[in-house]
Amino acid sequence: MIQNQKKVSAVIVTYNRLDLLKQSIEALLKQDYKLSHIIVVDNNSEKDTQNYLESLGNQIDYLRLPENIGGAGGFNRGIRYFVEETEDDFLWIMDDDTIAHPDSLQAFMEYQQQQPDFSFLASKVLWKDGSLAKMNLMGYMNGRRIPDSENHVVEIRNATFVSLLLARDVIVEIGLPIVDFFIWGDDIEYTERAARIRPGYYVPSSQVTHATKANVGSSLLNDSADRTPRYFYHYRNKMYYARQRKLYRKLRAEVRPWLDYFQILFSNTENKKEKLAIIRKGVKAGLKFNPNVEKVEDKHLK
Repeated sequence: MIQNQKKVSAVIVTYNRLDLLKQSIEALLKQDYKLSHIIVVDNNSEKDTQNYLESLGNQIDYLRLPENIGGAGGFNRGIRYFVEETEDDFLWIMDDDTIAHPDSLQAFMEYQQQQPDFSFLASKVLWKDGSLAKMNLMGYMNGRRIPDSENHVVEIRNATFVSLLLARDVIVEIGLPIVDFFIWGDDIEYTERAARIRPGYYVPSSQVTHATKANVGSSLLNDSADRTPRYFYHYRNKMYYARQRKLYRKLRAEVRPWLDYFQILFSNTENKKEKLAIIRKGVKAGLKFNPNVEKVEDKHLK
């Protein structure tokens, strides 16, 4: 039984994935630990998504953006809304293909009562068949991957926005996700920023399903030709957040694009020329990439 119950908002960012969005919202409405607000940020999706979200009325707080500003921009707007328009204690962040389990939030809140001194908590992220979601694998502080068998809470350096609980005061201290990232790495940069002020933890008792089409990690080598251009953001953004790290991890992150480059160069992958060009373009842009980090004022501080 949780004493002195804290209030929690959830924020979902969506863009033209209505079927998954419906499942995601339905799962939030059925949480054992009831949410105070469900904030849905719509990156200017087509009319069917707008009609559905408007039909939910006061079950959600609906933010429809005038244009698609990417996942990073959507989370920026949603987190700002949480601070400025609610008085809730914690924010639970997720993508529109995150399907929470009924006790996902309950597990987070049971842990926060035992250990309130954290910046963020991250769920164990599963794929549709119950195996670990390869897109959301997390690591111990020594860099080793956390296995499926790990059932203890452990400290981590970073996490994704697939299911992440953030403390309100941490958000106010570190500011908002970087809009200019557009996509890719905004969650890694943001959670590493948070972990510099207080530890972040992997909480395996909180589990969610990431309902991606296939259980694969991101790989320019193996990805389809039509997705090649978006890897520009991956390499550009990585060069920025690598600079914020201590020397060893900084150097390792800066070397990684060139390991990818030579792996692709000597492979039989399709669209090789374009893939190599996108790495060069992203790394070059990343050397001068110095985006603005926005702060947010909490008018509800007691």
